[in-house]
Amino acid sequence: MSQLLKNPLILALDVDTKEDAQKILDYVGDLVGGIKLGPRLVYRYGASLVTEFAEIAPVFVDNKYFDIPSTMEAAVRASFQAGATIVTVHALSGLEALTKLNQLEIELNRIRPFKILAVTILTSWEKSSLPENFHSWSIENHVRSLSQLVYRSGLRGIVCSGHELEFVSQKDMFKVIPGIRMSSDESSVSQDQKRVMTPKEAIKAGASALVVGRAILKSNKPRQTILDILESC
Repeated sequence: MSQLLKNPLILALDVDTKEDAQKILDYVGDLVGGIKLGPRLVYRYGASLVTEFAEIAPVFVDNKYFDIPSTMEAAVRASFQAGATIVTVHALSGLEALTKLNQLEIELNRIRPFKILAVTILTSWEKSSLPENFHSWSIENHVRSLSQLVYRSGLRGIVCSGHELEFVSQKDMFKVIPGIRMSSDESSVSQDQKRVMTPKEAIKAGASALVVGRAILKSNKPRQTILDILESC
């Protein structure tokens, strides 16, 4: 963990401007283990934002690359060169792509610590909203199958909801869990993430790291919220 993150809490900077992101980091950046940047900020400000924020904390570029193997390799390499410590790709990209990405991860780790995470099933999905060709299997079975595929490729990192952790049997898999809500957040069921869990529940279930955005960004006392989460870890 110490090679990748300062602590298990990754702050999702789900805001629209660099100025808003910087204000948040100025206030709580010293408490978080890493910073997650997604398309909202990366596509607006480019690789320079990754480079700049990597000076504050390890940066997790969450663009969920899903393309032909060579394009995914190039995108992951570019993210690393910009300063990313963690990058996401889709597990559904298949064994060939994931195997090549594992080889790239090994190469890049000779330079500095770096992790590729394969996204299994998005936390915005529930059984009723899965694509039609997914309906024959439960979400749990999909996550189990995809985690096995990722493991076969050589990669040792996935993203899944806390509810599927018990179906990820590989002990040495680095498991990053989004969809984290505080127990006091009664509005979570109406948000876009359907399969949610509290920090304490996720850690108890076997999470390696937690991705938290809304619970911190919307908090009246964000520093205290972070301290409460870290206490659960």
